[in-house]
Amino acid sequence: MSETRDQYPFVPFQAVSFSPDESMERARSFYHFMNRRRSVRDFSDRPVPRELIEQLIMTASTAPSGAHKQPWTFCAVSDPDIKRKIREAAEKEEYDNYHGRMTEEWLRDLAPLGTDWHKPFLEIAPWLIVVFKKVYDVADGEKRKNYYVNESVGLATGFLLAAIHHAGLVALTHTPSPMNFLQKILGRPENERPFLLIPVGYPTPDARVPELKRKAPEEVIAWY
Repeated sequence: MSETRDQYPFVPFQAVSFSPDESMERARSFYHFMNRRRSVRDFSDRPVPRELIEQLIMTASTAPSGAHKQPWTFCAVSDPDIKRKIREAAEKEEYDNYHGRMTEEWLRDLAPLGTDWHKPFLEIAPWLIVVFKKVYDVADGEKRKNYYVNESVGLATGFLLAAIHHAGLVALTHTPSPMNFLQKILGRPENERPFLLIPVGYPTPDARVPELKRKAPEEVIAWY
């Protein structure tokens, strides 16, 4: 038997199956539910239990990954001092972005969304989930290669956003650039690089979002 089979013994697959009609209804219902998911910037400081955040992250960690390396670390931050440091560092980078780094075209595209360099939600949201990608692993003092790292971590992040919405919470995919300050503030090892910063919590009662229109099927699907 191969080394891989020794490490991961193959077991019978426990398939989940539905009738065609039920599959269609579940697919349609899930689409309508997920279509209500929005990026939110108006966060309440209403507490969210640590156990709930753990369950959401463990759902994210069920995502497929190259050679099953699971090249991710999810840092869940609720400490007010650390959140303040993250906000200060993020706003510094974002100020520079909005005042010289971003192109005029980029700024025009952002204008309808009403965003700027101020990021108060980084302190208000009860949790920040900072997603790190492991560009390589370290075992017994030696580097071990990871595969399709960006793709794998991207998939896990998608699972995480779906899980957050499923639990009745809201989130924002925040990407201050560059994000190296996250590695420093959180003391992460050299093999981990920041991938995404996600505030998580409940919306304020008066939260508002842009009235966006998502692309139609003919714009996103090519049938062959």
